[in-house]
Amino acid sequence: MNTPVRAAALQCREAAVQVAALSTAAKNSLLLAMADALQAQSAAILAANALDLQAAREKGIGAAMLDRLALDEGRVRGIADALRQVAALPDPVGQVTRRERSDKGFSIERVRVPLGVIAMIYEARPNVTADAAALCLKAGNGVILRGGSEALRSNQAIAACLRGALREAGLSEQALVLLDDLSREAMLELMQLSDIVDLIIPRGGEGLIRFVTEHARVPVIKHYKGVCHLYVDRRADLDRALDLLIDGKVSRPSACNSLETLLVHAEVAARFLPRAAEALRERGVELLGDRRARELCDGMAAASEEDFAAEFLSLKLAVAVVDDLDAAITHIRRHGSDHTEVIASEDPVAAERFVHALRSAVVMVNTSSRFSDGGELGLGAEIGISTTRLHAYGPMGAEALTIERFVLRGDGQVRHAESRL
Repeated sequence: MNTPVRAAALQCREAAVQVAALSTAAKNSLLLAMADALQAQSAAILAANALDLQAAREKGIGAAMLDRLALDEGRVRGIADALRQVAALPDPVGQVTRRERSDKGFSIERVRVPLGVIAMIYEARPNVTADAAALCLKAGNGVILRGGSEALRSNQAIAACLRGALREAGLSEQALVLLDDLSREAMLELMQLSDIVDLIIPRGGEGLIRFVTEHARVPVIKHYKGVCHLYVDRRADLDRALDLLIDGKVSRPSACNSLETLLVHAEVAARFLPRAAEALRERGVELLGDRRARELCDGMAAASEEDFAAEFLSLKLAVAVVDDLDAAITHIRRHGSDHTEVIASEDPVAAERFVHALRSAVVMVNTSSRFSDGGELGLGAEIGISTTRLHAYGPMGAEALTIERFVLRGDGQVRHAESRL
């Protein structure tokens, strides 16, 4: 049965063929036009966002989601700038990643090509509407967007700008589909369209990720929760470690790359933890600690086992004292989500051990966890941070939305001589 969801997906697949054939210059021109349209229609976008925010507050939506939902002039400008950065990136489509000569006389190339149709399922993040569209189009794909109900008006206003730019460029608006039917039934149907949709990327809370993963027939790349750790080693520069801690926890606690757990080597805990606790409390951070951490910090609440695996997305931090580097690594392996881990250490041997012992998507040495972001890592924008070990792992940009295929160029070679007439 050709339902509205299936019909829209089929139209997107047809339009994706058109997008895949665009030159680099045409795609970049389209993205720049989209960025200009967003800024030109900023007032309409902000008016729509204000209605979303009002409705969210009336529903009692939490502060972390409100922060993700909220737009202002600066954030709209940032969304537009992200599109311009994507336009400035190298075009991954058509890149020959490897070329060699077979002993049979033909050449073997590995060439990047678009995936086809990508579905993005996400919650209260209006910027994802533009980021996902830009990255998918840059990589020659069609994109189906299914946002959360909290951001419906904002997403509609942003998508209208982007689709208008497609229309003005003489392209099918169906290359970018925003689903207005936000029912669970429509989402389930989208996730079953394995004959049309090539990849689904869910981005949101743990419940959404699990639901999509459990019900989809289409391949899924998970953007799972960010239980990010900072480990302060015994040979850490404690001033530097404090800066990393404050930036990682306080600068934007609702982000998935914010710190959720602090681990401190026992040899420096007495010098570092009271100072860190004071600095964090001055900034409104609630601290939950294990027994050894609480002994060093008056008034610190007890942390449960669940707290050390929690993505708080708020001004809350779990704290533990560990005996050594190996204990820190064991803790992270047990409680982490393979997102982002940071070590503060002046010991290069310890730093390398930390980097190689952990399999998280992003591992950092003496650098804030807040840099675990596609824009900061040269991707222009990101469609998500993959914690699924498939063809893409970590922050995903346009290149991660392509795949490699083999192209052989010969002059009549056959595998078996008897094949010849």
